[in-house]
This record gives sequence, C-alpha cells and structure tokens, in this order.
Amino acid sequence: MMSAMLYLSLVVLVLGVGRKIYQYATTPAPLKIPTTPAPTTRAGVVWRMAREVVFFDSLFKASKPTWIFSWLFHAGMLVALLCHLRYFTDPVWGWVALLAPFSKFAGLAMLVGLIGLLARRVVVDRVRAISAPSDFLMLFLILGIAASGLLMRFFWHTDIVAVKQFAQGLLSFQFASLPGSFVLFMHLILVAILLLIFPFSKLLHAPGLFFSPSRNQVDNPRERQHNPSLSGHGKKA
Repeated sequence: MMSAMLYLSLVVLVLGVGRKIYQYATTPAPLKIPTTPAPTTRAGVVWRMAREVVFFDSLFKASKPTWIFSWLFHAGMLVALLCHLRYFTDPVWGWVALLAPFSKFAGLAMLVGLIGLLARRVVVDRVRAISAPSDFLMLFLILGIAASGLLMRFFWHTDIVAVKQFAQGLLSFQFASLPGSFVLFMHLILVAILLLIFPFSKLLHAPGLFFSPSRNQVDNPRERQHNPSLSGHGKKA
C-alpha cells in the first residue's frame, strides 16, 4: 500500500508540475517589466537568476530575518534530499557518501528555518493578515517531515538496510517490506501528501521563479520591441 501511494504521489507531482511549467512557458509576456535595476544582457540575466536561486538576493535586500530562516530551510532541505540518494544507489556515489555525515545538521537547519518562518507568520501583523490556512498547512506538513526524520536520526532508530531495500525495490518494481516503525511510516505518509499537493500549492514558486518576467527579462526596451503574440520573446524593432 505504501509503495502504491508513493508511486501515485510521484506521478501526480511530475504531471502536475510539468503541466504548470508548460503553462508558464507558453503564457505570453507582452510587456518589458524587469524589476530595475535590471541587467541589460542575457548573461546578466543568467547571473541575476543564479543569485536569486542560490542566495535569495531580493529577499536578502527586503528582510534579513526572513532571509536567514528561509535560506537555512532551503539549504538544509537540499542537503537532506541529496543525502537521501544513499538509499537509492548501490554502491553509494562518492559525493553522496561525503555529504552523509552532514545530514543531521541539514535536518536541524531545516527545523530551525521552518520554526522561524512559522513564527514570522504568527508574530508579524502584516504577514499574519495575508496568511491563508494553506500557508500554515504547508509549514506544518514540512515541519512534520523534518521532525520525523530527526526523531529517527536521534531517538527512534530504524533498520537502514531494510529502508534501502525498500527504496531500491521502488526503482526496480521488486517490492520489499518496510521496517515496522511508526515514525518511518508517518514520515513517508507526510512525504506522499506533500508530493500530492505540491502541484496545486504555493510551493510552485520553485519552478515559477524561472518564468517570472520581472526577473528573467533583459532591460532593453529601446533595442528590442516586445511582441504580444510571443511568449516572452521580442523581435528587433
């Protein structure tokens, strides 16, 4: 049953996000609306997007406390996800093995970042006023994933060998049994729920960032005329 739920959630994730990316890519952007000061070359746009993706450049300029918690969460999540590759690879890739000792610190960084972001939604009046129930749901859901992972890491240890056999069985369609761990079961259930709702939530800001006209456009309105019939592309005047 757990295998079927994980397969279903993965299919929904891939199809849902793929559909949304297609919509982003085919939606016309008839106006030049880069947020200034903006780069005037395509290379400059690439550098600007890289700073946004890696360093959250605009958030750093807008709110330092929010930037700290957000960057801790995202950086910790990235390292934790990469460390999880050890369950799907045999032998484990060398760079994954090097990252593995840092997985516990990544989980703690995730937890601290999420608690800070949750506190911001509760404490800051203007943020609380625009927060929907779904915003809190996302935070609590990811908090549950991070917390259950840390519980297995520090307190209720599970059979890692059996977990790896289960994970590799998912790849080869040769299903293995999960260890009888309630915390592990809840961890996987929460992951499956997150994957199911991801394509329909605000978490789509992850791929959406790359299609934001205010970020991905070159500031050259005099040199290039924008055509409303094209999807974000201009033609020479």
